[in-house]
Amino acid sequence: MECNGELKEDLHLDLSKYSFWRALRPFSFTVALVICLTGITSAAVSTSFDPLSAILVLTGGLLLQAGVNLINDYADRQQLRQESGNAAHLLALNRVEQNFRVGMGCFLLASAIAFYLVSQVGTGLLWLALIGLIGALGYTLEPINYKRRGLGVVLVFWFMGVLMVAGSYFAVSGELTAQVLCQSLPVSLLTALLLLSNELRDYEADQRDGIDTLSVRIGFAPAVTLYIAAVLLTYLSAVLLWANGALQSFWPLLPSLLCLPAPYRLLRVEAVQRKPLTPLTGRLFLVFGLGYCLALAI
Repeated sequence: MECNGELKEDLHLDLSKYSFWRALRPFSFTVALVICLTGITSAAVSTSFDPLSAILVLTGGLLLQAGVNLINDYADRQQLRQESGNAAHLLALNRVEQNFRVGMGCFLLASAIAFYLVSQVGTGLLWLALIGLIGALGYTLEPINYKRRGLGVVLVFWFMGVLMVAGSYFAVSGELTAQVLCQSLPVSLLTALLLLSNELRDYEADQRDGIDTLSVRIGFAPAVTLYIAAVLLTYLSAVLLWANGALQSFWPLLPSLLCLPAPYRLLRVEAVQRKPLTPLTGRLFLVFGLGYCLALAI
């Protein structure tokens, strides 16, 4: 009876970790929403605006985010296969592979949307979409797996930040400007910050499991310094854009300042108390991001 209880507990833990909804991470969809809205809003203010393209861009961005999330655990399959003699690990392996298939389906749907948009605005968007797709697939898949190489925070800044804002702008307007690349910087920094918060939250576990994220490679204290620097650069870049007329107003960003103290307090606490760091950073991202889109539109 005791063994059965341990098996049930082990089974519950594995299936909980690899369940579809947990793998999907719906809370992270705010990233795709804000990033795509930034490009769409910038295009709506500065050039012609196609509402259908805007809807398709948002849909494609959400599908891309879902795909990235669902394939995120695929790298675990090797370890799960080695331990598949355990019923819990075998079921977890099935969940990982099922989530991977659904994730690839999301990528296919996002690709179909991208090809339609390419037909509307030209092949320039095709290259942006291909680079973005390679970046999304390479996050955890071999042989690239830039998460394992400690490049996740840096490349997410480009792939899920600058590139997605530029792609959204291009898909809606049919052109690309230096100004929109500059306007992408604050939200791109926060996108990287969100991933960095995840690394800091899981620092001890990743170090124990041999997952060489950027935070593990450089150390916890330097990663905390990087977190603070990214926050400061986010607001500094927004101020510079406002001063140069690329941001219409600054006041919509002020409410996001109220979201700063809570995650900051968690940067120096023990691992068990650090769990809310990522959700609180996500709240900062959402409040800043929506305010930023409003500041672009006013």
